Amino acid sequence: MHSAIVTGVSHGLGEALALDLLARGFRVLGIGRTSSERLAGDGYRFVPWDLARIDTLGDGLAPSLATLHAERPAMACLINNAATVEPVGVLGTLRSADVLRSLAVNLAAPAALSDLFCRVFNDDAIERRIINVSSGAAQSTLPGESMYCVGKAGLEMLTRSLAAEHSSDRFRAITLRPGIIDTPMQAFARSRSRQELPSVDLFKGFHEQRQLVAPDVVAHKVVDRLVLGAVDHGRTYSYAEL
Repeated sequence: MHSAIVTGVSHGLGEALALDLLARGFRVLGIGRTSSERLAGDGYRFVPWDLARIDTLGDGLAPSLATLHAERPAMACLINNAATVEPVGVLGTLRSADVLRSLAVNLAAPAALSDLFCRVFNDDAIERRIINVSSGAAQSTLPGESMYCVGKAGLEMLTRSLAAEHSSDRFRAITLRPGIIDTPMQAFARSRSRQELPSVDLFKGFHEQRQLVAPDVVAHKVVDRLVLGAVDHGRTYSYAEL
């Protein structure tokens, strides 16, 4: 039996990943503020949690991870997928509270979950894998989405840190840049004004040129290649490599 922990399962890639994993017989623990109505069945559990609540995340989610560990899966995979594109706006116009929430959801929560995962699944009897879902924004500046870019850049360093600190052959940490996916985040970005989001034309172009890929297509490739396939510890994978 295999287990997976997926954050951000209300829609988009997180929902698609959870559905694909369930179809393959995984036990899936979904984490987020809400869950998708499409996710159900004996193999699915959901823990409602606002990932901006960093101060109590470890204690709040530890029992659910401990339950997974007690079932002694052959493999356990944490997919840090949840993210927020907000706040949108150039530096000098943002509210401190919005900056804090963005970095909490996009960076601090994945770091805290990774720490908890390593603490709970701390023996080589179980194959372990952490997949941090990043973006090309980790290396390419998107004016008006500075906090998203900063969070994703930090997330990729989290992967490298995990690889440097955990050298067991039974543990792998990787980063995924999943490409341009047809999600509500993309729709939100292209609906902004140019003043608020100077890079809005980029997102409009993705849509107009039909470059957006359906979440279920991406999810199926991710599970095949990165969840179940052999991977290089600490590496960043792009959608083109799946």
